Amino acid sequence: MATNKSALIRYRTIDNCLRNPYRKWTLEDLIDKVSDALYEYEGITTGVSKRTIQADIQLMRSDKLGYNAPIIVKERKYYVYDDPEYSITNSPITDADMGKMKEIVAVLKQLNGFQYFDEMSEMIARLENSLYKTEDKKQEFIQFEGNQRLRGIKYITPIYHAIVNKKPLLINYKSFKAIQARQSVYYPYLLKEYRNRWFLVSKQKSGKFLYNLALDRMEEVYELAAEPYVEYEGVDFNRYFDEVIGVSKTEKDRAQKVILWFNKDNAPYVITKPLHSSQQIVKNEEDGGIVIRIDVVLNFELEREILGFGDTVKVLSPRLLQKKIRKKLLSASQLYTEAETKSDD
Repeated sequence: MATNKSALIRYRTIDNCLRNPYRKWTLEDLIDKVSDALYEYEGITTGVSKRTIQADIQLMRSDKLGYNAPIIVKERKYYVYDDPEYSITNSPITDADMGKMKEIVAVLKQLNGFQYFDEMSEMIARLENSLYKTEDKKQEFIQFEGNQRLRGIKYITPIYHAIVNKKPLLINYKSFKAIQARQSVYYPYLLKEYRNRWFLVSKQKSGKFLYNLALDRMEEVYELAAEPYVEYEGVDFNRYFDEVIGVSKTEKDRAQKVILWFNKDNAPYVITKPLHSSQQIVKNEEDGGIVIRIDVVLNFELEREILGFGDTVKVLSPRLLQKKIRKKLLSASQLYTEAETKSDD
């Protein structure tokens, strides 16, 4: 059964609505939400009719698209999923869908030769590889770094839409140190990826400062359409992480000049794969070692990056960072000293 883009937007919007248990959805509510989505993605200003949404609901309930959505009506007025864990996004991909995606990838590969599409190369390769893997479970043509067990990826799309549409989010969040999750309202501003983990830069409704929330620590995420959205003034989020390795940063942190020495074995690696975009070579030593400078915020990820080079790097400045790295290396050395002592006993 052929399905056009507008129809897919309608189905996805209805699905997103019915997955939110913190809101009761009447037919009129669904019409308004779908109309907003069609205007946002397609520029359609005429909205959508009641008959169209009713037909969409019936189609989603059926097996014509493979959804078999358990949509029921409560109190003869409110539409909900009878199974709170259901989503049409969990449905298997049909042969027709697979064919359309192949056509899209083919078009993207043609556009990839143009200057403005240079940054699409990796994305296109990922898409094409995923399609082949879906069709042939035994064969892979290219492998990307990733964590298949990483939680929270499903929240990227709803969080992204909340940022774009300036909607607060109700997030059930459990930090690493917390015994149980806590539910709070957040104003979302930016999604950030670092080493295959995703983070949300946001402000808690009851707080004053920005927080980095890891998506893999989120247990529930719901958009709050009726809650007013609050902008965060004084921060350019397009440049918020320019002076950072990783994601650990507050709006008050400023970059510092970090000077590092690398021995000859790791110098070529650091030259070809800079630690940060600000990296510059300060000195080329006669034995093949180098001294570099980076201008970054002093944070946990920077320390971990330096420690990863082991005995092939030395922090020359600032003094504070040098002392921290020295302390951590001494502590690590002590662990092995204790182990050797016990084995001798």
